[in-house]
Amino acid sequence: QVQLVESGGGLVQPGGSLRLSCAASGLIFRVFSMDWYRQGPGKQRDMVATISSGSNTNYTDSVKGRFTISRDNAKNTVYLQMNSLKPEDTATYYCHTKILRLGIPNDVWGQGTQVTVSS
Repeated sequence: QVQLVESGGGLVQPGGSLRLSCAASGLIFRVFSMDWYRQGPGKQRDMVATISSGSNTNYTDSVKGRFTISRDNAKNTVYLQMNSLKPEDTATYYCHTKILRLGIPNDVWGQGTQVTVSS
């Protein structure tokens, strides 16, 4: 069974930093692209950053230059380093990947970790 477990959320002041971690199990981690999504209060869940199996990265415009996604295949873990945090970054952050079951793509989500940016 594939599981994703996030950690590292919390309360931080504007301009501060946090590092989120997502530990994966039940899959050959190194071959999968991994993503971070977020969902703010009353908003839809949107992609924040993605990293391919070859460590190519992409970011949504609002976090470019502030957030960095990375992976450690030896630890089956993907990270999201968040710097210069803003109140609008407040959201529940979810780790995500997509796997094939019987040839059909399936989304796998973690339970989420809350990030609150407030003074």
